[in-house]
Amino acid sequence: MVSYSRKIAIRIQSRTENLQQVRNFVAEAAREFGFSDDETSNIVLSVDEACTNIIKHAYQFATDRHISIDILRERNSFEVRIQDNGKPFDPESIRTPDLKEHLSHYRRGGLGVYLMRRLMDRVEYNFVPGKVNEVRLVKNLSPASMPVRR
Repeated sequence: MVSYSRKIAIRIQSRTENLQQVRNFVAEAAREFGFSDDETSNIVLSVDEACTNIIKHAYQFATDRHISIDILRERNSFEVRIQDNGKPFDPESIRTPDLKEHLSHYRRGGLGVYLMRRLMDRVEYNFVPGKVNEVRLVKNLSPASMPVRR
């Protein structure tokens, strides 16, 4: 029997110009896993938002730091683990935005965590102070999308 578990990884420097490499890496893995173009775009957007938040907030635009991205693919679960060593993030400090108010004031930014929570099946944050921060983004392959594996 073939095992469908697989882990792939990439590590980048904390520079916004490296985000295209991350987007390509995640998109290729998601498509290969069996996600539709729309689902792949949602996953890529979520990972991009998480990495952008790390660059902006955890590393405060320091370009000499690193971000590690691991993708774990199980039978119908696609998990992206993103790790950094920057300033920890408290997800409880983010309230659900009032989208009508946000859009009426033409605000840029501030919706990353909200988008990740809406687009992914599960979003978890873990951190060990002074060591590592990790965000886990999980998307499950719907039964209708699952390829027939023999």
